[in-house]
Amino acid sequence: MGFLPRRDQGTKISEDQVYAALSTVQEPELGGDLVSRKMIKNVQIDGGKIAVTVELTTPACPLKDEIQADCERALRTIPGVTDVTIEFTANVRRNAGIPEQAVIPGVTNVIAVAAGKGGVGKSTVAANLAIALSQEGARVGLLDADIHGPSVPILLGMRGMGQPEVFQTPGGEPMIIPYERYGIKLISVGFLIDEQQPVIWRGPMVTQMLRQFIRNVNWAPLDYLVVDMPPGTGDVALTLAQSLPLSGALIVTTPQMMATADVVKAIQMFNRVNVPMLGIVENMAYFIAPDTGNRYDIFGTGGAARLAQELDLPLLGQIPLGMSVRAGSDEGVPAVLTDAPDAYAEVFRAVARQLAARISVMAFA
Repeated sequence: MGFLPRRDQGTKISEDQVYAALSTVQEPELGGDLVSRKMIKNVQIDGGKIAVTVELTTPACPLKDEIQADCERALRTIPGVTDVTIEFTANVRRNAGIPEQAVIPGVTNVIAVAAGKGGVGKSTVAANLAIALSQEGARVGLLDADIHGPSVPILLGMRGMGQPEVFQTPGGEPMIIPYERYGIKLISVGFLIDEQQPVIWRGPMVTQMLRQFIRNVNWAPLDYLVVDMPPGTGDVALTLAQSLPLSGALIVTTPQMMATADVVKAIQMFNRVNVPMLGIVENMAYFIAPDTGNRYDIFGTGGAARLAQELDLPLLGQIPLGMSVRAGSDEGVPAVLTDAPDAYAEVFRAVARQLAARISVMAFA
């Protein structure tokens, strides 16, 4: 009578081994390892198969691929591992420096997209960044605060939509239901007035309208509320900078010296009201001719990079001048929704990821 072959039971993998392996993986921007930062969730072990969920600080994390590769590499050092699955979720945090009483209900972060002067494409950048953040999985709203020159209805193809609906809260307070388009919530004075009529309101009326857009719009729940600020540093821009619970401000400029000179004034305005600066975006940085592939620096070159270095601020991205960007803005189809080569959708997405990362770093500072 022969002996029966003994089944190889293999090496049983424990949760302790999983956590020990992942404790060697560093969070590349915040520092510290994923385990000590409590970013590891829902560990599942099935024989040699391991599935882990990593909770990021933003769904738009620009280093997601790096984190995934590092986690897979670490887990495969455990004896007996045959398969690794890494999934992601996100928990967007608010800047701890913002007082609780100032927070917009249900809104985690408010981002000002500003410019020292008009004509630099600020509204186009704001709309595309809002949609790009939504494409990454974030809950996003867009507030068109440029009362005297609202662009959102045109940029998002929503001209003639009319006034949004209003409902009463249990306490009798009126709340505006924001429109939704391309995955984001949005509101603009352009929905409330005839687009051919100028907005000739005085300061108090403008301030009252903006307060309604901040406090009497049903924004919740949002990870990010992107605010398309009025250009310059006038009363309306200053009032917004003072009254909004801003996680930070992003400045849009072109390479031209006339534009970068005004950027300094806008940054000084935010500094005076203690709003953190998230960085600079250079719009219309250059033009690539579609027929020859030649590059043309129509508005000069290097202006934003020099300014970022002088002011010790990050240059979050350079967006080229593209015919599809212009056409999409006119047609109500933002660049990030198209795959035309000169729409530069991936450039907008890269800027959005860098923006989200900056906000995350500030939230944990």
